[in-house]
Amino acid sequence: MRWNQLFSLKSYFKSSLWLVPFIALLLYTVAIRLVYAFEQWMAWFAFLPWGVSGSQRMLETIVTMTLTFVVFTFGSLLVAIQVAGGQLTPRIIATTLLSDNAIRFTVGLFIFTLLFATGALTRLDTDVDHAIVGIAGLLGFFSIAAFLYLIDYAARLLRPVSIIARVSERGRQVIQEVYPDFAVKEAGISIASPRVFENPDKVIPYRGRPTIIVAINKKALFTLASKTGSVIELVPRIGDFVAPGEPLFRLYGNSLPDEAKLRAMIAFGPERTLEQDPMFAFRIIVDIAIKALSKAINDPTTAVLAIDQLQRLLCFVGKRNLHGEAVLTQNGELRVVLSAPDWEDFVKLTFSEIRLYGAENFQIARRLRAVLEYCLQILPEFRHAALRAEMDLLDRRLTALYDFPEDLLLAQTADSQGLGGCKTRHVKFG
Repeated sequence: MRWNQLFSLKSYFKSSLWLVPFIALLLYTVAIRLVYAFEQWMAWFAFLPWGVSGSQRMLETIVTMTLTFVVFTFGSLLVAIQVAGGQLTPRIIATTLLSDNAIRFTVGLFIFTLLFATGALTRLDTDVDHAIVGIAGLLGFFSIAAFLYLIDYAARLLRPVSIIARVSERGRQVIQEVYPDFAVKEAGISIASPRVFENPDKVIPYRGRPTIIVAINKKALFTLASKTGSVIELVPRIGDFVAPGEPLFRLYGNSLPDEAKLRAMIAFGPERTLEQDPMFAFRIIVDIAIKALSKAINDPTTAVLAIDQLQRLLCFVGKRNLHGEAVLTQNGELRVVLSAPDWEDFVKLTFSEIRLYGAENFQIARRLRAVLEYCLQILPEFRHAALRAEMDLLDRRLTALYDFPEDLLLAQTADSQGLGGCKTRHVKFG
């Protein structure tokens, strides 16, 4: 199996709700046979007082109960997904809700219990297999406990603060994976990029349905370029939409790599994912913030919660080495050119839309200034230019919005809580 197919398969399984319940079905077929095979080793269940009729009623109750749990869980989940996607953003459905392990494993337990109790009921004869009935009873007890836990867990999960925090934590992990090194000086490699070459030796267009680039096998690209002594330029970057006929690769050199091998190193999908796309975490949280700022919802406090996590992510990415587009060998030879977001891209994505839609709200204006002041204090000097530019844009925006000097002064005061807290006090790190 090629790398891109394997990656797509893994991504599909990670965001599939049906996988764990299906595995539970397979485990049942093994577990029911093992329990009957080793029934004599479980004689300690013999103390159970249930007769045939009592065992039958208990197993029937477990079957009915777990079936109800499954129907209720899936029905409620569908409604919750629609509500959460409508109020927050549809991007959280695949990235957060469908890939949540607590929901998947709880449903898996319900399916396993349902099948086990059904299997025990069909095998119930004139004699009671106390071990089988006892295990089914324990599974039923655990299913009740899991169902009660799931109700509480789902109620907490669907809160905006929980969704935003989950996306932020996943974004932090992706940033650490994509940019593993800390920034010690301003990123950028002073080397001529093949983008300035007028004529590439070969252009490989994209063939297939319109899609999104979700991941790249960077190590394999670099290895292939080193073996052939060529330079490989990937034209779109992760998260870009590509249509048939658009350039996918530009190749430079005398010995060019095989086209099929190059295509196998790019994973495509119907929508952006978080696996290798750190900007997508910013995009999701910003979408939640600007939807909360819409006139239809008008929930600036949720937007402030989103800005809290954007501050965390922006400070984290600002401390990393955002390596340039060029990937070099140890001898300094250019081998791979990849389009990648720079620091200004992260800053603009964090502030621009929220400033546009939310600067007229005191909470948002004050919270944005608090983020900028905090970032200016803890991030390296070479990160400050983009932040100061955003501070200037915020001031100009507020001046245009507020007619009364008192309102303008209130909006220009930094506040880590948005509105109602004291002026933000920062501690210098050093």
